[in-house]
Amino acid sequence: MKDIRGTMKNMIRSVANTSIFSTSSTDKNSGRLGCFGWLLVLVSLLFIIVTFPLSIFMCLKIVNEYERAVIFRLGRILDRKPKGPGLFFVLPCTDAFVKVDLRTVSFDIPPQEILTKDSVTVAVDGVVYFRINCPISSVANVSNAHSSTRLLAQTTLRNVLGTKNLAELLSDREGISLSMQESLDEATDPWGIKVERVEIKDVKLPQQLQRAMAAEAEASREARAKIIAAEGEMKASRALKEASLVIAESPSALQLRYLQTLNTIAAEKNSTIVFPLPIDMMQAFMNSK
Repeated sequence: MKDIRGTMKNMIRSVANTSIFSTSSTDKNSGRLGCFGWLLVLVSLLFIIVTFPLSIFMCLKIVNEYERAVIFRLGRILDRKPKGPGLFFVLPCTDAFVKVDLRTVSFDIPPQEILTKDSVTVAVDGVVYFRINCPISSVANVSNAHSSTRLLAQTTLRNVLGTKNLAELLSDREGISLSMQESLDEATDPWGIKVERVEIKDVKLPQQLQRAMAAEAEASREARAKIIAAEGEMKASRALKEASLVIAESPSALQLRYLQTLNTIAAEKNSTIVFPLPIDMMQAFMNSK
């Protein structure tokens, strides 16, 4: 039992010495801990040795595959890089750590009342997808990265859509989304956040404007329908004129047309058939009078 206890003490000393030596190289750049700081670290190591093996449960921490841990030793970031995934070692009383989730997060932008460039008031909402790509910056450079990104997305939506006309807002959603993504990505880069996608969900127009646009669209459709009908009548009249010229050149063609019409009527199973009488047969009676 004493051998096992001695082995565990040596292991803790080696791990602690490794952490101390690793911090000494970074302290040259970020400021040294000082004599009092090293004294606290030594006291913490002594506490680990005295309370072993209970202290091992306080020193060993685990982070998941999608998480990283930012360790602070006496208020300074350790190694200037996050720990994880897996098992890592912290000193009690002197070390504190913050877990950062690296998975993609999505949130809805609440409906925003926006005045467009052509003085039309619309309500627009959207959705933003982002993730943390630098845990150190997200912890050290901003107090709450998620909340700050939400507020910035709302103001960016107002600023971008305020420079667009209503027609551009309704037709060019993809371009607006891309412009918002670039603006958000550039603004959140110092916070260690990567904006992956921005989408415009819905554009709500006032009721009066909806009725006016519907009336305008209906009138436009009616005008196009009348133009198409007039063009059809014109083409039909030209075709009838050409057909009359052909029939006038050959009187027998009119008789063939009569017979074709009778064939069409007989195929429909009608009980009454109207047989057109050629006017040429009536000319003899008209001349006799």
